[in-house]
Amino acid sequence: MSAKQLGLVGCHDCHLLSRQQRPASGQAAYCPRCGATLHLRKPNSIARTWALLTAAFIFYIPANVLPITVTSSLGSKQSDTIMSGVIYFLLHGSPEIAVVIFTASIFIPICKLVVMAYLLVSVQRNSRWRPRDRTQLYRVVEGIGRWSMVDIYVVTILVALVKLGFFADIEAGPAALYFAAVVVISMLAAQSFDPRLIWDALEEKHE
Repeated sequence: MSAKQLGLVGCHDCHLLSRQQRPASGQAAYCPRCGATLHLRKPNSIARTWALLTAAFIFYIPANVLPITVTSSLGSKQSDTIMSGVIYFLLHGSPEIAVVIFTASIFIPICKLVVMAYLLVSVQRNSRWRPRDRTQLYRVVEGIGRWSMVDIYVVTILVALVKLGFFADIEAGPAALYFAAVVVISMLAAQSFDPRLIWDALEEKHE
């Protein structure tokens, strides 16, 4: 027996589980504790998540193709993408830093997008395959989303610290903005997805 079958609905804000109200026609039901609007499922969850996910995929391309830092040293300039930075640290004896940057800035963001796309497709196809594992997968994606900002933090610190005028200077490249957009939009996509949709297909089967 599920909460939905018992007429219970959870608040998205304070997570209070309360009895589903029967408001008048055209009126919304509200949480008795925090006053937020109650929904059995997040409104337009699939459409909103697809829209955000598509935007994140689009921004992911310039985030990795355009330079993320522009370094000036003694009058010469050098532009580096995320991948060229990884290669630089590998060739100069810092494989640990290269692994951290590759994992946080390239591997995790694309994995998040692919996993969210898989969850959306599985929900739209009414898949009943291993709902518990898919829910755990969603929780992992939602939890690690913020850690993808490590590359932006590094760029911000470098820009703030290296200001030596003609001798050395580091500026943020155009990819920094696109990369930040990918991280923020993918986090919003994870928030807009309702994991309870994963279990709805199983409930329909039992009914």
